[in-house]
Amino acid sequence: FATLQPMYAATVEYAKKHQQVLRFLITGGIAFSVNITVLYCLTSILGVYYLISTVIAFLASFSVSFLFQKFWTFQDASKDNLHVQLSLYLTLQVMNLALNTGLMYAFVEYLHIWYIFSQVIIALGLAVISFLVNKEYIFKRSS
Repeated sequence: FATLQPMYAATVEYAKKHQQVLRFLITGGIAFSVNITVLYCLTSILGVYYLISTVIAFLASFSVSFLFQKFWTFQDASKDNLHVQLSLYLTLQVMNLALNTGLMYAFVEYLHIWYIFSQVIIALGLAVISFLVNKEYIFKRSS
């Protein structure tokens, strides 16, 4: 076990250094799980058209995402700019929804990629962009 201690210490130090990114990924994972679960249930179990399911799944995961990102990931407990942040976050998410839906259509209809795998690919790309916008603009700490 003595040989594992330096590796454990390095892992803990890395996690501390990148905890905001880790929190973003965990929060995104939770919201994504809500999204995928709703998408799958509506499309595969209830037979709802996949593009409609995509929109409903987005709406289901939105509130979970906003609250976790604001209060946990970016640790912004202030309520002063809540309405502005919510508006900006909603705008970003609507843009993500438009991109997500358009890309879903292209991936499924033209590239013939399974809709769940398509969603995974798209979500990863949008996550990088969203993190940067959230950090630099929406939940940016005042100096």
